[in-house]
Amino acid sequence: MDSLIKRNALPVPVARKQVAANWAERGYSCDLFVDPPGQEWLSFVHGCNELVTVVEGKLDMEVGDARFIVEPGDEVFIPKGANHSLRNVHPGVSKWLYGYD
Repeated sequence: MDSLIKRNALPVPVARKQVAANWAERGYSCDLFVDPPGQEWLSFVHGCNELVTVVEGKLDMEVGDARFIVEPGDEVFIPKGANHSLRNVHPGVSKWLYGYD
């Protein structure tokens, strides 16, 4: 699991422009999701690698057999081909960035 999540990888408050610049240097796009409480994205598999970071709120993520809570500043690496899901477990809206290589 340690290779999938980096705690406090980005400064808080998380700035979208800074994340986009960082990810672009690493070959990733950067887009935003805004999810209401309880939103779930279940059983996704992509043919590319993905990065996720929370800007605001809290997500419960599963990547393969690993499961963890992701908070602002944490960065998650989802390898291509890995089954993954996430849930907004914050009592309010969660905003999170995702990017593909």
